[in-house]
Amino acid sequence: MTFMVTFKVDANPVGKQRARYAKRGNFVQTYTPDKTRNYESLIKEAARKAMGSTELLETPVTVAIYITVKTSSSFSKKTRQEAINGLIKPTKKPDADNIAKCFLDAMNGVVYKDDSQVCTLHIKKVYGDIGMVEVMVQEDLD
Repeated sequence: MTFMVTFKVDANPVGKQRARYAKRGNFVQTYTPDKTRNYESLIKEAARKAMGSTELLETPVTVAIYITVKTSSSFSKKTRQEAINGLIKPTKKPDADNIAKCFLDAMNGVVYKDDSQVCTLHIKKVYGDIGMVEVMVQEDLD
């Protein structure tokens, strides 16, 4: 029997931002921007809640990420409806791969030991009335 966990983050999707650098005296310090760090905290909290007392996965895993981007307030009613019905695709930022990277990194040490265990990754980005991301992680034992 394979283990599967699902959870949802009810917040507008945020893509993983590049590391920032700051010079402190003679040293250069690397840090993660606050926006990314805060979003990853939301992801970790949702993942911990979903995992409960389950141990970290140590097997190969499949991850499916379903991203819902909130429609723009500048959309007309007709355009908004077309976007929600899938006739208009969300080709604007944040990029689907950057959102996925944020989730994969945040689940390290919470759902699985390391995101190197991800052997299959499915990502879909659509428009909706509210922004959110739904995630499914399943053992890949085939």
